[in-house]
Amino acid sequence: MHISACLGGLLSLASASVRASSIDSANGVYSGSQTPSTFPWNTYNYCNAPHVNAAHYSVPPNSSGAELVYMNVMVRHHKRTPDNLYPTENQLNPPSGWVCTDFLESTYGSLLGNGQTARIYHETFVPPTHPFLSQFWNGSCDLGQLTAGGLQDSVAHGKDFASVYIDKLKFLQNINAKDIWVRTTTEDRTYQVAGGMLYGMDNSVDNQPFKVHNEPASIDSLVPSYPCPNADNIRNQYQSVPAWFDHLNQNADLKARLDATVGTAGLSAWSVWYDHFFDTFTSRTCAGHELPCNSTGECVAPEDAVKVFAIGDFEYNYIWKAAQNASTYNSLTFGVMFQELAQIFISLKAGNEIFKLRLYVGHDGSMVRLASGLGIQGPLRWPALGSEFVWKTHDKSLFVRVMHEGTPSIGLEWMSLDSFISLLQSNVPDNIFEQCIS
Repeated sequence: MHISACLGGLLSLASASVRASSIDSANGVYSGSQTPSTFPWNTYNYCNAPHVNAAHYSVPPNSSGAELVYMNVMVRHHKRTPDNLYPTENQLNPPSGWVCTDFLESTYGSLLGNGQTARIYHETFVPPTHPFLSQFWNGSCDLGQLTAGGLQDSVAHGKDFASVYIDKLKFLQNINAKDIWVRTTTEDRTYQVAGGMLYGMDNSVDNQPFKVHNEPASIDSLVPSYPCPNADNIRNQYQSVPAWFDHLNQNADLKARLDATVGTAGLSAWSVWYDHFFDTFTSRTCAGHELPCNSTGECVAPEDAVKVFAIGDFEYNYIWKAAQNASTYNSLTFGVMFQELAQIFISLKAGNEIFKLRLYVGHDGSMVRLASGLGIQGPLRWPALGSEFVWKTHDKSLFVRVMHEGTPSIGLEWMSLDSFISLLQSNVPDNIFEQCIS
C-alpha cells in the first residue's frame, strides 16, 4: 500500500475520532451505531437506539408462573440518508456524495400462480450534466433512503430480539406468517427494516416472501398522515407564543452561523424550527460523514451541532408533551393508531387474537406520539433510529409489561390488561373524524 494511502486512512480515522469525541457524551451518541464502551449500554444513541437483548434482559420480579402469551412491538426505521436538502446540496457533501451501490433497492411484482417477473432493483443516478445537479448530492442514494448501515442495524436488531424471545424465553419457535403480523408505512425504508429484522430473527426467511400490511398513504394512522386540520391549528397556536419564539430568539447567533455555512438564510422551512438542521446533521454523522462544509471551506462546528441536537430534543418535547394543548394535538393526530392498538388488546382479552406478535415499523413521528400518549416519564427526546416499544402480555390475570428501548418503562412495568386498554383508549378522542375535520 502506498504511504499516501496509509496516511490518508490515518487522517480519516483521526478525523472520525475527533468528530465522535466532539459530538458524543453520556447524554447522547450521534457518531455511529456503536455506543462507546465507556458509556452505559442503554445510553441514548440517536444512530441506533438501545433495544431488548439477552445480555440485559430481566424477568419481571412479580411474574413467577406467568406465561408470555402475546407481544406488540413498534419500532422506528434505522439509518437513512437525509430527508431534507440544502439549496446548494451538492457542494456541501464530499465529492463521492452518498453511495448506495452496496444496497439493492428491489421493487418487483409477481402474479400468484404465474411465477415472478424480473427482479427489478433501482439505483439513483444523477447525470453530471443535469442542470439541477447543484441541488442534489453526487452518488447513488435518493432522499430518505435506508442505507446499507441501516439495513445492517435492522438485522442486528432482529438478532437481539430473537436472543430474548426465541432463544431465552422460547416464546417464538421461528418466524412465520401464522404467528407474526407485520405493518409498515408506505415508505420503502420501513418495509426494508421489517425484512431486515425478520431475517435477523430467523435467517431461514432469506429470499422468502413475507406479507407486510400498510394503510393508504393519505390516511395512514402509523405515520400518521390522515388529514386533521383542527390539530394543525392547535399546533400552530402553541408554536406562535413566547414559549416557542423565545428559544428561536435565544439561538439567533447559532442560526446565523448555520445559515452562513449551508445557505439557508431566508428559507421559512429552516427558520421556524430546527428539524431540518437536526435531520441533515444526524444523517451525516450517523453514516460516518463529516458535518457540512461549504465551497469556502467553512464547516458546521461540532459544538454547534451539539446545540442543534439539544434544541431538537427541546422542540420535540415541547410540541408533543409540554405545550398547552399538546395532549389534544397528540390524541387527534395519533388517536386512530391508539384506537387500533386498543382494539387489538380488547380482542386479546376476549380470546380472539390469532397472532403471537404484531410488529409495526414507523417513523420518529410515530414513536414520539406513542411515548407521549403512554405517559413516558421525563422530557421526551427525539426518537432515535431503531427506537423500540415492546408491550408484553402475560397470562397471570393478563398483565402487561411495557419496555422502552430495552428497559421497563417506569410506571408501566407491570399493569393489568384492563388498565393498559384504558390508557390506550384515553388517547382516542370521541368522534375523531368530526373533531379533526369539522
